[in-house]
Amino acid sequence: MPKTIIRNDERIIDNHSKLIGYLLWFFGFLGVHRFYYGKQISGTIWLFTGGLAGIGWIVDFFLIPSMDDETDIAYWDGDIQYNVAWVLLVLVGYLGFHRLYMGKIGTGILYLCTGGLFGIGIIYDFWTLNDQINEINVTRTKSHIG
Repeated sequence: MPKTIIRNDERIIDNHSKLIGYLLWFFGFLGVHRFYYGKQISGTIWLFTGGLAGIGWIVDFFLIPSMDDETDIAYWDGDIQYNVAWVLLVLVGYLGFHRLYMGKIGTGILYLCTGGLFGIGIIYDFWTLNDQINEINVTRTKSHIG
């Protein structure tokens, strides 16, 4: 369950884990931690430049707490946990378990049969997973309210 943080009388849900961020940072020269924190463009740059020759990778060690805070504010919490979906994507994305977890049964089975649509679907999910989860969580929250 996500942790609630009160900061300056503002309720913020800790929906992205710093621990997972740092574990992904360990492989940061690939930019995975930047994708996790919703920074797709710089994640792609890190992927193709080796974390800007390792310098950006080292700097990111100190930036992860602020990236985590920004992400916690930007994305809604809900039934679908960002951390679970990201761990599934990173470890077994080609099997589509992250899509099955999000309730996207059809594309989950398609990923399972095609190796994540031959890898292209995994790249797509690295770019859009936070937004996909956010959309599901917002929709479910609004359906419970209204």
